[in-house]
Amino acid sequence: MRAVVDTNIFVSAALKQRSLPNLALYRASQRCVLLKSIVTDAQFFEVIARPYLAPLIRQETRDWLTQLMRSAELVSITERIAVCRDPTDDKFLELAVNGHADLILTGDKDLLVLDPFRGIQIVAPVTFVLSARGTMNMQTLMVAALPLIGVLLGQHFNTHSDNA
Repeated sequence: MRAVVDTNIFVSAALKQRSLPNLALYRASQRCVLLKSIVTDAQFFEVIARPYLAPLIRQETRDWLTQLMRSAELVSITERIAVCRDPTDDKFLELAVNGHADLILTGDKDLLVLDPFRGIQIVAPVTFVLSARGTMNMQTLMVAALPLIGVLLGQHFNTHSDNA
């Protein structure tokens, strides 16, 4: 699976390790080929270096995110796109289309409202994490949600019953 990760996911993951964006980014890094363009790469490094953000990002987290971005596949942008209500987000659509992405992972409502875009899924972190677990019925969804809630609360929930 090929994925574009919006800068807002990287920033959220950097600022809060026990968060859905962090978990979604980790899962995407394990299951997907991450894509970048020259523009998204530059934006990532510019944002995490901002004076008001840089001191809030732990060094090991910065190293992990930097490694993810460095190992992402660089895509040349040949087709320009101008459809997003926030024109600064068009770069993620361009990257997805030019890089033949399967999905865009974002928390940005200006992108989420476009789902799907030319057959490319545009998903929020919670949707990505839950969909990565497979088909969900209500019981499965509830069991799947417990570890996610635990991540957010900083606790571990055992979802396997010893009585089964």
